[in-house]
Amino acid sequence: ATSRATTTFSRSPSRDHRRIHRAYLEAGADIIETNTFNSNAISQADYGAQALVPELNYRAARLAREAADSFAVQAGRPAFVAGSLGPTSRMTSLSPDVNDPGFRSVTFDDLTATYAESARALLAGGADLLLIETVIDTLNAKAAIYALLRLFEQSGIEVPIIISGTITDASGRILSGQTAEAFWNSVRHARPLAVGFNCALGGRQLRPYIDELGRISDARVCAYPNAGLPNAFGEYDEQGEETAEIIGEYAAAGLVNIVGGCCGTTPEHIRLIREAVSAHRPRAAGVIARKCRLAGLEPLDIDAQTLFVNVGERTNVTGSARFRKLIEAGDYGAALEVARQQVANGAQIIDINMDEGMLDSEAAMARFVNLVAAEPDIARVPVMLDSSKWTVIEAGLKCLQGKGIVNSISLKEGEEIFLEHAREVRRYGAAVVVMAFDEQGQADTVERRVAICGRAYRLLTERVGFPPEDIIFDPNVFAVATGIEEHNGYAVAFIEATRLIKERLPHALVSGGVSNVSFSFRGNDAVREAMHSVFLYHAIKAGMDMGIVNAGQLAIYEQIDPQLREIVEDVILNRRADGTEQLLAIAERFKSGGGVKRKDDLEWRKLPVAKRLEHALIKGIDDFVVADAEEARLAFPHPLQVIEGPLMDGMNTVGDLFGAGKMFLPQVVKSARVMKRAVAHLVPYIEQSKGAGAQRSNGRVVMATVKGDVHDIGKNIVGVVLQCNNFEVIDLGVMVPCERILETARRENADFIGLSGLITPSLDEMVHVAHEMQRQEFKVPLLIGGATTSPAHTSVKISPQYGAAVVYVKDASRS
Repeated sequence: ATSRATTTFSRSPSRDHRRIHRAYLEAGADIIETNTFNSNAISQADYGAQALVPELNYRAARLAREAADSFAVQAGRPAFVAGSLGPTSRMTSLSPDVNDPGFRSVTFDDLTATYAESARALLAGGADLLLIETVIDTLNAKAAIYALLRLFEQSGIEVPIIISGTITDASGRILSGQTAEAFWNSVRHARPLAVGFNCALGGRQLRPYIDELGRISDARVCAYPNAGLPNAFGEYDEQGEETAEIIGEYAAAGLVNIVGGCCGTTPEHIRLIREAVSAHRPRAAGVIARKCRLAGLEPLDIDAQTLFVNVGERTNVTGSARFRKLIEAGDYGAALEVARQQVANGAQIIDINMDEGMLDSEAAMARFVNLVAAEPDIARVPVMLDSSKWTVIEAGLKCLQGKGIVNSISLKEGEEIFLEHAREVRRYGAAVVVMAFDEQGQADTVERRVAICGRAYRLLTERVGFPPEDIIFDPNVFAVATGIEEHNGYAVAFIEATRLIKERLPHALVSGGVSNVSFSFRGNDAVREAMHSVFLYHAIKAGMDMGIVNAGQLAIYEQIDPQLREIVEDVILNRRADGTEQLLAIAERFKSGGGVKRKDDLEWRKLPVAKRLEHALIKGIDDFVVADAEEARLAFPHPLQVIEGPLMDGMNTVGDLFGAGKMFLPQVVKSARVMKRAVAHLVPYIEQSKGAGAQRSNGRVVMATVKGDVHDIGKNIVGVVLQCNNFEVIDLGVMVPCERILETARRENADFIGLSGLITPSLDEMVHVAHEMQRQEFKVPLLIGGATTSPAHTSVKISPQYGAAVVYVKDASRS
């Protein structure tokens, strides 16, 4: 009905259009939209009216242009026309067929053609800017952006773009699943005049998401919510005075640059909104730190302060025989489980490669990326599209809602193709891996690695305008200990090249395929894992930001057999000429399945129970943890002492190793699982020892891992300790938005609020929560804890935001 109404109305007498446009302009509007929300070929095809699309857009733009120009002359102030580009009636990120989640009813190419046709007519009709609005699927919006960027280049006419998404409900996500920050990361490459949200929600409900955009965006911020929420009949009851009061507070708080109204807003609403905001200054221009801002359904920001990023390598047909066989057999369900396991084991990005001679690689890439999009626990992380064929990479880019990484491009075919591919990567909105490979071949010396990367950096930043923070160099990880003398220095050359790249090429990142370094020891997992761990330990110190690794198989640097570690370091750092021979001499002792290795593995079972629990946590071994926790419970006077003693001793060691770069996130995830199993066994005994209702509560604590962070082991331990000390704990879990934390605290009459986080972005979210607590006039103490928190950050960044007590909790063992 909406589409039919648009078609009919756009061809109705022009006086109707002019009258409506004029009413909003006289009420105070500076920008009026064309009546073209559904005037696109895909939507109009439902009514057989797609042939009318150019006319609909052109006429709508002309009518708005005439109304704006006439008003501007009479009123003495400018009026602008925004060409409206709606979301169409189909989505590219979700399947309409519940039985086939990989199916799509529309393609990226269909959408780019559709948006280009509409935009071309809108520009011809006189639109001043183009508005990609009511975005419910970011991939649709990316198709619109791609179409507009291409159109601008081809026509020589460029106008500003505004992008406005739609948060559909209290989940804080657009319909296709992205959070507000992930949405922004995914469309930021359009360099829009403004970004914001409209529709679905009223101003009260929309505020936290507008606030969030203001904190993360370097574009202007726009907001045009509905006039409240619809009533039972789909109508809007919120009067102009109430809407204006809400949006006036946006302006008073410095959140917005452009405001207005969507469904249910009349000229009277606009008049009152203009009056409410006119006394306030627009939001100051956003200045944000340079970071590589990636996104799946959730954001991943990477900069110099970020811990090493693990890229899961097992969804790669060239590197995993199991995955290749699953794809060749068409068993995509089992292949998805490989991806799911990688994410569960700590991969923050998944690398997808379909380069196999017997596969239709383009079709396989598109199918798998589409299927990943239907699995939220996988799709929450960004995707790295890995192929030596540009057509395969492009097939993946056309299915990728978030901001991913192209792996890779290089100068091996010369500058022209390199620049062409780089410009396309930019139009699709991805970051890019650049190999140290030029017309003369792959670089194998420090000098060649650095020279090629420097040349590529200058071409990308100066000729393409590629953001340096979205450039990821791979200076080539080659195998060492091959028996060929020239190969002995490959690992240390990578490490030194990394150091120089980070010094000389500002904001660029460094990555590499870690498993390549140990290729000569295929079949000996223990030695390979030791080589990976030692290589990463030194490469990360030199500045390596990320690496393609098997997230579930990394040795803990500190726990590697001392003799093996020393010889591996000799090999990796090329410290002695006979390093390869020394490693070969002892390698068989550590080979998987060898009797000596298995015997050594179980030696720790002879330790006292407290030491066994510590060992299990550090190694991530959960085979015996329940039995050991029970033995410890019987040995200690109180079950809580098992948590506060050996379990916390083990976790403190894990934290120290992690902080020193001798342990990586996948290993911490395994340790956390062991800890959870042990605590889960002990909690019923702790509850039993307390006695039901025996004591009055010491207070009620609302706890949460803040939005953007999925790590919770420390928070969970603190919760157990507090409960044991007779506090009532309301644990909201992980990835909890600010508004839910504060709503719960208010509803439950909390005495304390506790915030936890492991990763660096959590710090900014904690600052925001403190600010909101002050704005909403909370008075309860705020507890801050987690691996990245510190007394300095708490006192300098968080405490000034909140007038009541802010308490830094050093770690779970001292809570």
